[in-house]
Amino acid sequence: MRTDSPSSLAVMTPIERRPLHEAAIDRLRDLIVQGDLQPGSRLNERVLAGQLAISRTPLREAFKLLAAEGLVELLPNRGAVVAPVDAGRIRETLAVMGALEALIGELACARAPDSAIAEIRALHFEMCAAHARRDLAAYFRHNQAIHLKLAEAAGNAVLVQTYRQLNANVRRVRYMANLSPERWDAAVREHDAILAALAARDGARLKALLSDHLAQKTASVLAALADAPAKAAA
Repeated sequence: MRTDSPSSLAVMTPIERRPLHEAAIDRLRDLIVQGDLQPGSRLNERVLAGQLAISRTPLREAFKLLAAEGLVELLPNRGAVVAPVDAGRIRETLAVMGALEALIGELACARAPDSAIAEIRALHFEMCAAHARRDLAAYFRHNQAIHLKLAEAAGNAVLVQTYRQLNANVRRVRYMANLSPERWDAAVREHDAILAALAARDGARLKALLSDHLAQKTASVLAALADAPAKAAA
């Protein structure tokens, strides 16, 4: 009978085990961010637990963490609903995000190892390929990975943690900005310039590009939110 040697077993990849609520968070977050679950819609525990094939306990844990991200509201005795988009809070949060991203760009140009820049370049190519396919979900995943990798390349753990927390609160509206084909195409061109500035380690230019990139996204989202009531009333 054949037996595996200890050396061969040592190179096997461990099976990833994740708490059920973490998997539920990822699935629900995508549904909310991508608009499959609309603001104000009730999150029916029984239905969602059946669809996700989990019990209600990890589902409730997911609701709590998504509430901390501003994506879900927990209503006393009424369960959970998808949180509405608050234009005022979005404006304030994105203003802080703009300052953070400007600092990230400046620090990344000074501190990023060449390997990190190579990873960002690879993510950029994947993102552009998703854009060419008009695959918004895949585009957005790579886009978010690029911005996070830039933050990590800045070499400041507090900055990364703060960026992660704030970005979780505006993930939905950053996705919404790309629903405009014109804005989506413009965002890709802006990312081309961002990558070029990073590769050249031009901190001043990257700082300005990242700040302007988020400002354009903010304007697009706020304009869409302002236009939504008018369309609904028409």
